[in-house]
Amino acid sequence: MTPADLSSAITAVLRAAAADGSLAVDVPGDVTVERPKALGHGDYATSVALRLAKPNNRAPREIAEMLAGRVAEIDGVAKVEVAGPGFLNIWLDDDAQGAIARTVVAAGQLYGTNAVAAGERINLEFVSANPTGPIHIGGVRWAAVGDALARLLQASGAEVAREYYINDAGVQMDRFAGSLLAAARSEPAPEDGYGGAYIDDIARAVLERVPDVLDRPDAHDVFKTVGTELMLAEIRSSMDDFGVHFDVYFSEKTLHASGAITHAIERLREAGHVYDADGAVWLRTTDFGDDKDRVLVKSDGEVTYFTGDAAYYLNKRERGFDRVIIMLAADHHGYLGRMRAMAACYGDDPARHLELLIGQFVNLVKDGQPVRMSKRAGNVIAIDDLVDAVGVDAARYSLTRSSTDSMIDLDLDLLAKQSNDNPVFYVQYVHARISSILRNAVDLGVARLDPADVDVALLATPQERALLKALAELPQVIASAAELREPHRVARYLEETVAPSYHRFYDACQVLPRGDEEVTPLTHARLLLCDATRVVVANALALLGVSAPERM
Repeated sequence: MTPADLSSAITAVLRAAAADGSLAVDVPGDVTVERPKALGHGDYATSVALRLAKPNNRAPREIAEMLAGRVAEIDGVAKVEVAGPGFLNIWLDDDAQGAIARTVVAAGQLYGTNAVAAGERINLEFVSANPTGPIHIGGVRWAAVGDALARLLQASGAEVAREYYINDAGVQMDRFAGSLLAAARSEPAPEDGYGGAYIDDIARAVLERVPDVLDRPDAHDVFKTVGTELMLAEIRSSMDDFGVHFDVYFSEKTLHASGAITHAIERLREAGHVYDADGAVWLRTTDFGDDKDRVLVKSDGEVTYFTGDAAYYLNKRERGFDRVIIMLAADHHGYLGRMRAMAACYGDDPARHLELLIGQFVNLVKDGQPVRMSKRAGNVIAIDDLVDAVGVDAARYSLTRSSTDSMIDLDLDLLAKQSNDNPVFYVQYVHARISSILRNAVDLGVARLDPADVDVALLATPQERALLKALAELPQVIASAAELREPHRVARYLEETVAPSYHRFYDACQVLPRGDEEVTPLTHARLLLCDATRVVVANALALLGVSAPERM
């Protein structure tokens, strides 16, 4: 029985109590069931009686005592005790607890998925770096976190489109072209341009594709067009190698070429939020909480960057997305108010249709010292550099295992180690160790039984029950990580709950027979528990875009 199963069963009890008059008000639709922090307080606990006390005008302990006997009658519940001001501590019988192993193995890759976001179409925009250089370490964090978030949302039933916004319409593209042209002419990079080996490489590639480019009057434009194309191809290749595959690469230039900018302004004007003043066109965002109104078209006729944001948001909504999620770097806090107000100007509910996620940056550490980087100076630490140093799995895991609210230090030396000090190795080793056990079982001729034929009630030691409870938490972890937009919850669950629980089980409980020992029902029960743990680890790692190796 998983916590979700128990929650549903308790909800049914509450509804029955309301129906017979034992409770005077409707019951809550979300009964929280958690593992107690202290040993001896049951397998699970719920504080639902405290929530029901005030609306029922009764003491919470009185309600808890009324509910205790009813909850004890739930199939699979062995004992219920009332504790403190009104908590219900619940013990499951061995068969109900052990049945979790059957549930996990039977569900396989689907174990942990849910339908909380079923029917919702989400556009998730992340990375979106300027195509003036390779994806640097800051963008790499959003690549890992964004893709993991997309996987979590999909595991919760949502239809998700991963989108990369190509910022290819600003002055930075002219600086990029000027840098390429200077490199092709063996000249120093412009003062406001870009430097580094990648600039030389792209410049040579442009010369190979267009041999006479330096003799042409439109050389700058050729380097801009072809150089951007080559840079984007490199970015796409790096993302693919990193296991991040975007459904849409959206060019900012197309907003201007397609008339989307004009269309967006007209929509906002029709809604009554646009006015003209001082020769410029303004959007009255202060009506929706912004600190000042925003210029859409400057007095010289040029549209602002904010106008592009407004047109892009409208484009996504008109493509049929219910929710637009945009992942931004820490230096974009100032965008929050204006973007939410802009969505409201279209008649949308910013709390429902637009979600802006802000994340902190990453520091790289090598040999105990921080690694500095600058795209323009040429010492960029790019996604390919990180992968070359520690591998895709270690890179993705380390970038997603911490809350995006905090800046993280990536120790390249630690992530390259094959030891339990390395978090990704510690977790992956659980899967590899179990895979080895299952191979050894085959070599010993231990037949794999149908899970329905395994006596799971034999999994009764403290270590076995603790591991079963750990496995039962995956559905809740996935649901909360998706809802809160916090993929790091999955990694922490693996590191702090599943992996240590399995290692304690492995140290305390012999799985396979030794020497002349016979295969017993307990052997099959523990093999099933190992298999269930393997499924949970593999499913959770897959949500982070990390492999589950069978050998290490």
